[in-house]
Amino acid sequence: MASPGLPRMSLVSAFVRNRHIAYFSMEIALRPEIHTYAGGLGVLAGDTARACAALELPLVFVTLVSREGYLGQEIDPQGRQIDRPDPWDPEPWASPLLAKVAVPIEGREVWVRPWLYVVEGPSHYAVPVIMLDTDLKENAPEDRQITHRLYGGDQAYRLRQEIVLGIGGVRVLTALGFEIHTYHLNEGHAALLCLELLRRHHRPADAFLPDEPSERVRELCMACPYDVVRVREMCVFTTHTPVEAGQDRFPYALIERTLPDLMEPDQLRLLGGDDAFNMTRVALNLSSYVNGVAERHAETSRRLFPGYRIHAITNGIDAATWTCPSFARLYQVHIPHWQHEPELLVRADRLPDDAVWSAHQEAKRSLLDRIEQRTGLRMDLEVPLIAAARRMTGYKRPVLLFEDPGRLVAIHRRYPFQIVLAGKAHPNDKTGKRAIEQIHRHIAELSGDLQIAFVPNYEMELARDLVSGADVWLNTPLPPLEASGTSGMKAALNGVLNLSVPDGWWQEALIEDETGWAIGDGQTSGADDDAATLYDKFEHKVLPMYYGDHANWIRMMRESISKIAYYFNSHRMMRRYAAEAYLR
Repeated sequence: MASPGLPRMSLVSAFVRNRHIAYFSMEIALRPEIHTYAGGLGVLAGDTARACAALELPLVFVTLVSREGYLGQEIDPQGRQIDRPDPWDPEPWASPLLAKVAVPIEGREVWVRPWLYVVEGPSHYAVPVIMLDTDLKENAPEDRQITHRLYGGDQAYRLRQEIVLGIGGVRVLTALGFEIHTYHLNEGHAALLCLELLRRHHRPADAFLPDEPSERVRELCMACPYDVVRVREMCVFTTHTPVEAGQDRFPYALIERTLPDLMEPDQLRLLGGDDAFNMTRVALNLSSYVNGVAERHAETSRRLFPGYRIHAITNGIDAATWTCPSFARLYQVHIPHWQHEPELLVRADRLPDDAVWSAHQEAKRSLLDRIEQRTGLRMDLEVPLIAAARRMTGYKRPVLLFEDPGRLVAIHRRYPFQIVLAGKAHPNDKTGKRAIEQIHRHIAELSGDLQIAFVPNYEMELARDLVSGADVWLNTPLPPLEASGTSGMKAALNGVLNLSVPDGWWQEALIEDETGWAIGDGQTSGADDDAATLYDKFEHKVLPMYYGDHANWIRMMRESISKIAYYFNSHRMMRRYAAEAYLR
C-alpha cells in the first residue's frame, strides 16, 4: 500500500526508471476494501499484479479509480436485485500524485489525476498501480463523474471512461516519466491507447512490412499514414470475450462527436470496422501478440476473428491470495516455499488424509458461519455443500441446477445435500436479474425439502470463503462461451472438487474421477441434456462417494490440488506472458 505521508512525486519516481511494461485494465481487484472490480476480469488483473510483485517483473498497472465501485447488491422480499452504489474512499489506501493531464472529450479538456497504490511482493519488490481520477475541481460536474461508476451509465458514459483509460492512461504515464516499450491490453476497453500511440508515430518514408504479415495487417500498413508496424510491436492484447455481442462497439456518430479530432473517419473505419467502432477489432489490428485465456477460448476466438493469429495462455490464480488459512498452514508444513513456487503443489498427492480433511472442515465451518451471518440460515457441517457463485448472466446458466426441481428433491431424499449461491447481475442485464428472481422462487418452493442459501453482495472476502469451504464447486456455462473461468481453480487449490461443463480452463484440467467431474461433453448440448447429466453425476457419483467412500473422496481432493493448483496459477501464467508476449 502506498504511504500518503511520503512526498507525492517521490512515491512514483522509484518506479519510473525500470518499469517498461504497462498493463491496462478497466478493473482490478486489489483488496476487498477497494471497489475497483466487478468480477473475473478484475480478479485476474489483481492476481496478475500480485504475481508480478512475487516474480519481480517490471510492470506498471493502469486502471480507473471507480469511486462509486461497481454494484452494491441487495435482494428485496420478492427476490429481486436492488442496485446500490458501492463507494470507497481512495485516500486511506492510495496516494494522489501531482501530475495532471488533459484528454479531449466533446471539445472540452477533461483533466485526469493519477493515484498510486503499491502491491508489494514477499521479497518487498513493489509494483505500482496507477488509478485515474477525473473528480477534480477543474472539470465540469458531468466530467467529474466519468471515473465514478465502474461499467455504469450508457454508451456515451462508457466511451468517456475508455477515453480516460486508454488516452488518459498513456498521457499520465508519459507525464510521470515512464518510458514504456510494451502496452498490455487486458480486454478491449483500453484499445484507444493504440490510437494515441499511432498519433505519436507517423509512418516513416522507409517503412517496411513485418515478416509474414496477414493480408489484414498488410492492408493496414499500406493504407494507414501512421506507423502501424511500430505500434503493433508495442502492443499485446488479451481477449476475454468469445462472442461478438459482448464486445464494446460504438456508433461512429458517437465517436466523431466525442473525439472529433481523433483521426480521419476513413482511418477509424479501417481500424475499427465498417458498421461500428469495435474496440476489440482495434486491439486486434494494432497488437502484434494476441492471446485467448484458455486453449479452447483461443480456438473459439480464431473462428470469431479469422485472419488474426491468436495464441493461448490459460489464466491462473494467485496461490497465496486464494488459499484459505487452514490449507496454507498445511502446505507450509509439508510443502515449504509453496507460495513462492506454486508448482511444488504437485507434491500435494502425498498429504496425510486426516490433515487434508481437518483443513477442509475448518474452512467449511468458516463458510457456514459467514452464510449464517449474511442470511440467518445455519447449515450442517456433515452434509455436503454444493456452491455456485459467479456473475449472473444468461450464458452462465445460473438456473440450470433447478431445471427439474422434482429430480433434485428425489436425489436429496436419498443423499442429503445443501446449496449455497451468490452472484451479481449487471444493472442493465435483464436476463441476469430474472435469473436471480427465479433462483429465489426456487429457494422458496424447495424450502421444505432443501437448505438453499443465496448470499448477497458477492465480493472478494465471500469468494475466499466459498472457494475453500464448499465440498463441490459447480459451474454450468453454455459452451463454448466460457472464456476461461478461474473460480474453479481457486476451489481446487483448497481441495474442493469441481463439477463443471468442460469449457474454458476446465477442459484442460478435467480428468474424470481424478480432478473432478464433467457435465456433458462441452459441445453444444442443450439445457435438458446438461441438467440430466448434472443430476446423474450428483446421484450416481458425487454424493455416493461423499457418503460411502470417504478415502476416495480425500484422494480426489489431493489429486485436484496436485494436478490443478501446481499449474493453473498466476506465476506460471506470467512467466509465459514474459517469455512469449513481452520478450519478443
